[in-house]
Amino acid sequence: MRSGSPEHYNEGMTVFLCSKCGTAITPELAELAAIPDVSDDERDRDKETRRAPATVPRGHYAIDPEPWGPPYVVQDDQEHPQSAQSRGPLVCREEGFVISAGSRHTVLVHLDDAAGLQPLPNWENRSGCCGPTGDEGLNRACPCGAPVATLAADCFGPFELHLDPVRTYAFSQ
Repeated sequence: MRSGSPEHYNEGMTVFLCSKCGTAITPELAELAAIPDVSDDERDRDKETRRAPATVPRGHYAIDPEPWGPPYVVQDDQEHPQSAQSRGPLVCREEGFVISAGSRHTVLVHLDDAAGLQPLPNWENRSGCCGPTGDEGLNRACPCGAPVATLAADCFGPFELHLDPVRTYAFSQ
């Protein structure tokens, strides 16, 4: 079950902006002390979209301390592989099972809290059957055109938007 009581939230409000143009990407959001756990009961997919429930509730954000996205490196233990990134599925490439060596400290937000972000032209970095898997890199852009985030929203993985920690920055009040 999600932890929703006030003691799980840090105080203060934060807006995330594009590092290239300074445009606000999100409204004011409250920081969660940790990434919410989604129980097995909550992992049932939405019948219409086939997506998992959003990892982060609207109006909030969380910092993911684990690596997210490319580049990927071959895992040492191919007999007992781990998920390629936190809360994600196994990823197998030609060389074997891989694990993320990407950016740490991406900012997880609810997709609806970054409604102005658009898919990259020609749906670049958007593999997946029901939505992007998020394992091919940045796939959402600021209105100025700068790639700033990765949406993971396929039917077999998490439903979350990761703001890149270099291409976006936080303004706290």
